[in-house]
Amino acid sequence: METSIRVEDKKSFIQWFLGNYQLKKRESVWILNYLLNHEQLLEHVHFVLEARFCPRAMIISTHCSKEIAFRFYKKHIVTTDADKSFHDIRLHAKEPIYIQLNFKHSKQSIPYMKVLEDNPFIPDDYFLTKSDKKMAEEWLEYSLYEYKKEVLLQNINEALDQKNQQLFEHYSDQLKKLEASYIIKK
Repeated sequence: METSIRVEDKKSFIQWFLGNYQLKKRESVWILNYLLNHEQLLEHVHFVLEARFCPRAMIISTHCSKEIAFRFYKKHIVTTDADKSFHDIRLHAKEPIYIQLNFKHSKQSIPYMKVLEDNPFIPDDYFLTKSDKKMAEEWLEYSLYEYKKEVLLQNINEALDQKNQQLFEHYSDQLKKLEASYIIKK
C-alpha cells in the first residue's frame, strides 16, 4: 500500500502519543518505541481505524479508553500476547502493519488525523446502518415501481393510438395490479 504519510511525521506522532498517553500494556510502549527507532519498519506502518479487518494489525489502547488493552491480528489468528506480535514485527519487517490506537477523543485529535490513513480492508457496507440499508432498499423498490409504471403507461398510450381495445385492457389491468402491489408493500 502506497502511503503519503512521511516517516518523520509518523515518528513525531508516536513521540507525541507516548508523551501524552499512558498505555494499558507496557509492552505496547516497547513496540511503539521499537518502531520509532527503526525507520525501515516505520515505512510499512499504517495508522488506521478498524484495524481488525487488516491482514496484519495491532490495536493498542490507553488507560483513558474503554477498549481492550492490546490485540494482534495476523490473517485469521488473533492474540493478546504482545511478545508474539513484537517477534512478528521483527521477523517480517517489510510487510505492512496496520495500527489502530484507542484513546480518549482520538477522532478529534489533530496529530492522529495527520497520520491516519484510509483502511483498504474495511468492507464496503461496513458503515451502513440498518436504517441506511432499509432506505436504499425502499428507494430501489420505488425506482423499479416508477420504471414499470412508466413502461405500462407508454404501452397503454400506444394501445390507444392503435385503437387496440384488447391491449389497452391488458396493460390497464397490469397497471392496476402494479399499483395495488406497491401500495400493499408500503
